[in-house]
Amino acid sequence: MSASAPVRQDGRVTEGERSPRRRGRAVAGGVLLLTGALLLPLSLAATWARAELTETDSYVATVAPLAGNTAVQDAVVDDVTKGVMAHVRLDGLLRAVPRAERPALRKHFTRGIREFVDKQVRQVVTGRHFPSMWNGVHRTAHRTLDGSLTASGRSAVTLDLTPVVERVTHQLSHNGMGLDILRRVPRAGVEIVLLKGPDVPRIRAVYKVVHTGSLLLPPAAALCLAGGLLLVRRRRRALICTGLGCAGAAALLAVALALVRSRALDALPAMISRPAAGAYADALTGPLRTGVWLVVGAGTLTAALAAAGPPAARALLTRRFARAADGP
Repeated sequence: MSASAPVRQDGRVTEGERSPRRRGRAVAGGVLLLTGALLLPLSLAATWARAELTETDSYVATVAPLAGNTAVQDAVVDDVTKGVMAHVRLDGLLRAVPRAERPALRKHFTRGIREFVDKQVRQVVTGRHFPSMWNGVHRTAHRTLDGSLTASGRSAVTLDLTPVVERVTHQLSHNGMGLDILRRVPRAGVEIVLLKGPDVPRIRAVYKVVHTGSLLLPPAAALCLAGGLLLVRRRRRALICTGLGCAGAAALLAVALALVRSRALDALPAMISRPAAGAYADALTGPLRTGVWLVVGAGTLTAALAAAGPPAARALLTRRFARAADGP
């Protein structure tokens, strides 16, 4: 046996033979910690996506504040007004007008009717009943989305704004104005297509991946981080690296979200309001961004406490316990 790995008379292996095993454990621990740090933000994203796609109450609670957003209100007013004006017919009104004068009068009447309808719709959208209508419209749309993702059909997912038109009709019924205009709007005449039928299979495949990831990634990240910390010898340094790694990975996810948001808004058709779409994106990704920055803060704090050493951690815990004991 070589001199670098001597054996004692009692048969125990010396430090020289333990070093390869320790190096192997250190490498395995480092790989697990790195894997856990990378899986942590992915697990956050998968859990968030699954909640938004499958939990109707959570989704409605997320978009409920948008009912008071000015950009969203303007977009709803514009969409409903366009839907109503698409069914306005002035031919009967212009029959008694000479043919040469009809184009100018049609333009004049159309502008006046549009302003009238816009005003009535805006009163409804900014009124006290609109939040409940808004929540009901989104609840119906999300249930349709949930059914499309879990079934095998290709039904389009739409945001039906007909309740807003019905509320406008009810409002006008008290003064007898505008009923002939609004009665021409069909039951499903004012809709915003959120997901086209041909796109449903592709979104369904993404949903299956997200559903599986939300179940597997969080426990995998936790096991990797716990296993890595158990295997490494220098746990203080490992905590520093792990905390910074988790914070860095979460920060990269935040940057990726910002880039995806910017590119998605740039790719929208010109007919869609950019401010309203941006408000939607910010509302939907709000819980995810909150979780991301919590991970960044927790990882940075963990690294800082580990770098400061056990005395600093004990002092911090002592101050917290003292404050809790003293009360508010």
